[in-house]
Amino acid sequence: MEGRATPALFVIGWTASVLGLALVLIGVLSGQSPGGPVVLVGGMALLSIGLIAGAGSQAIDRRVRGGMAYHGPSPVLVFAVTIPISYVVAFGVGLPLAFIAADIDRPVAELLLIALQAAVTLGVVRLVVVGTGGLSWAEIGFTRSTRTVMNDVAWGVVMAGPAIVLTIIASVLLVTIFAVAPASPLPPTGSAAGLVLHLVAGAIVAPFAEEVMFRGVATTAWVRTSGVRAGIVRAALLFGAAHVLLIGGDSAGQAFALAAVGFLGRLPVALILGWVFVRRRTIWAPCALHAVFNAALIVLAELAMNAAPAG
Repeated sequence: MEGRATPALFVIGWTASVLGLALVLIGVLSGQSPGGPVVLVGGMALLSIGLIAGAGSQAIDRRVRGGMAYHGPSPVLVFAVTIPISYVVAFGVGLPLAFIAADIDRPVAELLLIALQAAVTLGVVRLVVVGTGGLSWAEIGFTRSTRTVMNDVAWGVVMAGPAIVLTIIASVLLVTIFAVAPASPLPPTGSAAGLVLHLVAGAIVAPFAEEVMFRGVATTAWVRTSGVRAGIVRAALLFGAAHVLLIGGDSAGQAFALAAVGFLGRLPVALILGWVFVRRRTIWAPCALHAVFNAALIVLAELAMNAAPAG
């Protein structure tokens, strides 16, 4: 604690994080036992408190020391905060729905979950990045000029084409090398209503929140501290890793292969998104690129399903 600007907050952060992780592990190992989910949720809640306190302590320490181009919490820590909070929020919303036995279609449930995750992401950024003075919303990339926004959106739409082509090429090569193909996070539904819901979830809600986190916060922070190239690459690596955290498989080898394909396959678009963000200095260009990119993949998956022979 020596030299810490907020030693009490530092201790709370570490203590709550360690105890929270211990409870999460106990909850996971408890499996289907009656108390397992309760312990797991309690651990996630405690972990959320610990990570928030840790992020706040880190931001205050950096601000007090001064001399840093970015004095907010580490982007990795900011992203980590969103994980347990998203779990707790999803559990809090899902529990009453399960209690009343609400019958929710899968696309609706997927949209609800993605909306909750997006809300948590924006809330965490507001709390531990903007709230601590690490970055302002303007520095994250929110511009106000309507004309400028439209130009940035058009720029992003144009750049989506190369991103899609490079991603398809990389994905084909990776699937050939590793002999596995990760499942789509939003599997095609075969219905018009399902397609619309997936477009809202995957091409509007998710891209906006992800761009705020990985470009607005991560890229901005790391460009300031490490330079443009390193900042774009580091944010791209975090973006890729974030999308394979929950990937599993029938064996350790298969899980590794699926994670490798998912991680490496996202790097081309992640690098382009970072370059576009730095070039345009606004969140709207990468948001538009990300939205068109996801929309194209969702529509292509739906068309492939409809074109496949029955049976």
